[in-house]
Amino acid sequence: MPQLAFATSFFDEYDRLEKHVRQGVRTAMEKFQQLTAAELHADKGLHLEQVEKSRDPRIRTIRITGSWRGVVLAPDDGSGTFLLLKVLQHDDAYAWAVKRVFTVNAVTCGLEVRNIAAIEELTPVLQQAAKSASSLLFEKYSDTVLRDLGIDGGVLPAVRTIVDKPQLEAFSKLLPEDQYEVLFYLAEGHGPDEIWRDVVVARRPSEKSVNGPADLATAIANTRDRIALVSGPKELEDILTRPFSAWRIFLHPTQRRVAYRPSYSGPAQVSGGPGTGKTVVALHRVKHLLQKSDDTRILLTTFTNALADSLRENLNLLLDDPLLLERVDVTTVNAVARQIVDEHGTVPALVSDDDADTRRRWQRIARRLDLPWTEQFLALEFRHVILGQGIGSIEKYLTASRAGRGASLQAPQREHVWRAVEEFVRQLDAEGKRTYLQLCADAAELLKTAGPRYDHVVVDEAQDLHPAQWRVLRGLVVEGPDDLFVAGDPHQRIYDTRVSLRSLGISVIGRSTRLRINYRSTQEILTWSSAIMTGERVDDLDGGSDSLTGYRSALHGGRPTVRPAGTQPAEIDAVVAKIQSWMEDGVEPSEIAVATRFHQFGSRAKVRLEDEGIPVVALKDGPDASEKGVRIATMHAMKGLEFRCVAAIGVNDRAFPLDAAVTPAEVDRVQHEVDMLAERSLLFVACTRARDDLYVSWHGTPSSFIPGA
Repeated sequence: MPQLAFATSFFDEYDRLEKHVRQGVRTAMEKFQQLTAAELHADKGLHLEQVEKSRDPRIRTIRITGSWRGVVLAPDDGSGTFLLLKVLQHDDAYAWAVKRVFTVNAVTCGLEVRNIAAIEELTPVLQQAAKSASSLLFEKYSDTVLRDLGIDGGVLPAVRTIVDKPQLEAFSKLLPEDQYEVLFYLAEGHGPDEIWRDVVVARRPSEKSVNGPADLATAIANTRDRIALVSGPKELEDILTRPFSAWRIFLHPTQRRVAYRPSYSGPAQVSGGPGTGKTVVALHRVKHLLQKSDDTRILLTTFTNALADSLRENLNLLLDDPLLLERVDVTTVNAVARQIVDEHGTVPALVSDDDADTRRRWQRIARRLDLPWTEQFLALEFRHVILGQGIGSIEKYLTASRAGRGASLQAPQREHVWRAVEEFVRQLDAEGKRTYLQLCADAAELLKTAGPRYDHVVVDEAQDLHPAQWRVLRGLVVEGPDDLFVAGDPHQRIYDTRVSLRSLGISVIGRSTRLRINYRSTQEILTWSSAIMTGERVDDLDGGSDSLTGYRSALHGGRPTVRPAGTQPAEIDAVVAKIQSWMEDGVEPSEIAVATRFHQFGSRAKVRLEDEGIPVVALKDGPDASEKGVRIATMHAMKGLEFRCVAAIGVNDRAFPLDAAVTPAEVDRVQHEVDMLAERSLLFVACTRARDDLYVSWHGTPSSFIPGA
């Protein structure tokens, strides 16, 4: 019986197909699974046909609808694994098929595809141009070095003509993906040894064939990061009904190497830009740790309730085993802290660390004590220095480091600040209240006596956690192998948190991996969104800096639409028209999100969409994934989510940067810069939720954060 496989890149394309074409794919694939090899080749319904003049004789086409064809790679013997590559309109399918050749990489033993016709056409022209070039991009690497990294003889002549990174980028759609990735990292300055370790070795099978070149079936088995084998009707139905969720099932080799490493000798960290799969890796790490022992207890935690709900939903899909799920607690750090405090007494009423009431309390204290500092300064000193370092006495505060604070304080001044802090805490105690960070500080102290309660802790969105929250996590698990697994991206830090993990007894030295490939957004969306962060220094989680260098996407599409409007109603009219066009193109309403800075603007957009008969749901209401409707949300609520199409609206100079969210430079210069970076990060996060299309608009004066504005 022939076996069916999908190139995982097909899942992205499947989502974009019109409904009748998607149904044609499902019908054809269901029929495929019911046929023997002989019946498959004789069947007139599927029309399995060889492509005339194809450069690869194994390429076939099958009928999807009257005018659409699927491009298939047939097994060498005609009866093994058939690989569905593309579904295109008739002429486009044949044009694509005749130019491609599939080969097996001699180093990775994986299946590769290249546009051999374009490479052969371009190489002689570029070779002539290269003769007059002052330098070549890869001239310092010998053929031997490149071959050892998997660059084969069919690609080397073209590689030797490349003069700069833009020219390399032009080759991205022509070269085999694995080989292009190696060249990309070389061009970004990564050394051959590093690329061999982090890229090539991750792709190689555990045992290489000793019987010469691998056949197609073996090569497919060695390329599981980009090929999904279908074992039966149920799996086929699952894949084709949930293609948007395919990333939850398939891991890139680099991701798999991190997630399923047998053991880490201590805390481990995975970082990377939006869409690189950090959360997926964290989820798979939970699965791996659960398999180590039948009584393992794991905490999977994050910053907000919405993110915890998303983690729980995705973990359910990944594990699909109630017994395993029972051994994992999925919740926020604050919720864990509350539970710990509750077990040892009464939980006080909790108040925000930075809402209007808390700010007014600090303001009254500053006025009553006749202090020269603003309520903002006092609140930040309490948050970043006192709670950040776990300081409980005036003696410790007088000698504490205030690195990261923009205004210096002498000892007499610190004594005055301490009086304000004591008064703040006294007032809350008298009212039976605590801030959330105080609650975490209390829980961390209780854990010193109560002791750990988990075997492993896995943390997602780690960049948004405060040192007080990290102390809770450190106390929840015994120090040792596989104690903490941390996933995060400093470029997505949208809350005012700064932390050095090492200072908290969490060292990830030698156990840190950065993911660089975005699997969500197109390169066009990624390039535009990354420009929001251009030139900004971003602190990592351990006292260093983080960079988007080497961050790229293998997906391509249209450029983001950036549109001004004269008035707010005109801007809303324009976004309604854009959403209607997305829906006319076959995008489901639930795959569309409208992101705003302010609730009020989102509410107005929601009313206008409803007036046009477009179903809409507010993300804050926690809609089920199956509920039909365009999602309306604030940009803060977009964290950790993804949609096919995103409209970020109201991006004007009043929203970004928001004056109320930014500490004035005269109060604290350093904090001012931190707040400005958080404002950029918020817009960056919202825009990188888009998978296929991004629309950005404003009325009035555009935000200075908009690239090119």
